[in-house]
This record gives sequence, C-alpha cells and structure tokens, in this order.
Amino acid sequence: MVQLRQLRYVVEVHRRGNHISAAAEALNTSQPGMSKQIQELELELGFSIFERSRNRVVGLTEPGREVIEVAQRILNQVSSLKNIREDYSAQEVGTLTIATTHTHARYILPSVIKNFMQRNPGVRIGIQQGNPTEVCEILEAGEADLAVGTETMRPFPGLLRLPCFEITRSLIARKGHPILRLKNLTLEAIARYPMIAHDPHRSGRWKILDAFEREGITPTILFDAVDADVSKTYVELGLGIAILATQAVDPRHDRELRARDVSHLFEGSTSYVSLRTNTYLRRFILDFIALLAPQLSPDQVRSALRAREQGPK
Repeated sequence: MVQLRQLRYVVEVHRRGNHISAAAEALNTSQPGMSKQIQELELELGFSIFERSRNRVVGLTEPGREVIEVAQRILNQVSSLKNIREDYSAQEVGTLTIATTHTHARYILPSVIKNFMQRNPGVRIGIQQGNPTEVCEILEAGEADLAVGTETMRPFPGLLRLPCFEITRSLIARKGHPILRLKNLTLEAIARYPMIAHDPHRSGRWKILDAFEREGITPTILFDAVDADVSKTYVELGLGIAILATQAVDPRHDRELRARDVSHLFEGSTSYVSLRTNTYLRRFILDFIALLAPQLSPDQVRSALRAREQGPK
C-alpha cells in the first residue's frame, strides 16, 4: 500500500534538488529510513521514480515526473481536509503565511494586513520575502498560503495567478537634482544621469531596460540595488537616480527625495495573488484576498480555482 509519508518523501527529495540528506533533515527523519521508504514505494509501483548514478539520486525518471505531480496533488488535498476541519471547528483561528516581495511587504500590504487583523484577531500573520519567482517557489513548496508579487522569470503551471492591480513607475531623485527641473521627462534626459538599477530578478528591471533598448539608448547603470529601500538610500546620498514603483515613495519618510511620474515612459507591472490549485482555501484567506483586491470576491476566487482544476473542456 502506498503511504502518505512515502509521497511526502519523494516530493521533498525533488524539492531539495535530489538531495536525500537535505530532505531527511527538512522532514526530521533519518536518511537511511527515507531511502528505504522510497525504495519500497518504487517496488510497490513497479518502476523507479528517481534516476540514480552510483547510488546517488540525480533526477526523475519519466514516470517519476508523473508521480511527483500526482503526489503533490494528493498532499494538497490532505492539507485541504485539515483546513476544512479547522475552518468549521475554529473559523477565526489560524495562521496566514504570505510570500511576497519587498515592495509589497513594505509599501502595499501594511494597510491590508492592518484591516485584516482587525477583522480576524485570532489569525496570526507570517511573511516570507523574496523576488517574484522566489515567492511563487515558496508557495509551490507549500510553505505559504498565497503569494503576492509581479511577473516571474518562469511559469508556474501548478499555481493559479489572479491579477490584482497595476504598479506604475516614478523617477526618484534627491531634492534639488537638476532632472527635477525639466518640464518634460524623456528617456534621453534620464539616460544622462547615472542610475541605481533594481534587482535583476524583478520585472521592473526588465521593463525599464527594455524601454531604453527599444529606443537604442544605453543608460549608465551605477550599480544594482537589492530592493526599493536600498535604491532610495543611495539616491538620497546623491549617487544617482532610480526608477521605482510609485508606491515605494513615501513623502512622510522620504523627505530628501522627490518623485516624478514616468508611467508614460516605462510599462507598469501587474501585481498577482497566486494560489496553489487543488487546495481548499480557508475563509480568512479569501477575506485577505478580497481586502487586497476587492474585485476578487470569494465566489470569484473559488470559481477560478475550479475552472483551473477542471482544465479546458
């Protein structure tokens, strides 16, 4: 008989880059015991899930890829059963873990989380940060209930991504910078000054550089910053200018900085809320989504999940 723990083991080994030792440590079990359970599962199925070289796991076999997909769906469904139990036995108690980017965590989500906590005082909030691709990987691995971020560097077929709102862009410069005196901002004018660029793994970086490239302009990139706050720190020192999400500028705190709208020059980014398919969403998760994006009602989210699970007809 196939056991749930065996499915957890193979999924975790795959998640950990085929390292059984790392998977065993993550699941607080022994490496020999995990190896034995995986071998018993392969014996039960009648084929190898993992490719091996000199007794080391090096990848998935073709049927092994199918096993991982099925195993993940089963584990999601088991988690859903627990969520249903918790929803109906203690509706207002639980933990909501959000995987999100720095810009969202720092500038967009605070007011949403404040309203959510006032409405759901028994729910604890956890936040995990990363770039847009990383937060979807965190969600995909089951380490978060939802992800909030912009475009990713690769597709995530196991996730449902629902658009929430658009993020526009602004030019940020130190107070008194000559670029702020220009009546009309152009790409050519911006390119005359050194820029503090964004993290290469975020969609803002791609779209900003693409706008220059389309016009045959090469801006001077002073260096890459990790996030909006780091970028603003160096802009405030007068080392350069930056193109950031408009929401990242807070006049109450950024008193030495000034912002100019450049949405006419640079394409915006879409913020998405991402969810695992084949999973039950607790009521407070749906409540959070509705606060983040009022157009996404609980019924609309459930319908979108059902449609995704059923696939094209």
